[in-house]
Amino acid sequence: KWKGEGTTQNLESIVIGRCYDYIRTVNPAVGEKNCSEIWEAFKSAFINKDPCSITPEDYELFFSLSLHTIPANKSLFWENNQLLVNSFADRGRRYMSLGDTLFGFFGDFLNWCGQANSSGLDYESCPTATECETNAVDSFWRMASI
Repeated sequence: KWKGEGTTQNLESIVIGRCYDYIRTVNPAVGEKNCSEIWEAFKSAFINKDPCSITPEDYELFFSLSLHTIPANKSLFWENNQLLVNSFADRGRRYMSLGDTLFGFFGDFLNWCGQANSSGLDYESCPTATECETNAVDSFWRMASI
């Protein structure tokens, strides 16, 4: 149906695990976060919706629950070459890239989308940016960049 790959298998387990990994081992200074609540807010942004009508604003609750302080003078924004930027940032030791934040860590290298009028995830295919700009993944990263 769509040209993009489908939702990453075991998405819920992966992202909840990443959330706990982040707050317990990667950056405990963030403090306690409710990872199950964050997952539900994330999922509600795109479940039961047309996969080509997901806006960055649909993720507002997710970002408000996962937001944390970024140290002053440590932000590194450009991630057109994600692996290079992550290497340069040194997992937040030198700079903090988007992937070094809780929300960036949550979504890195994953794919996801839902289906209109369905509470399930689409594991077969998801729309790409060429098919529609307001897809679940691109809208997530647009909001994360803000």
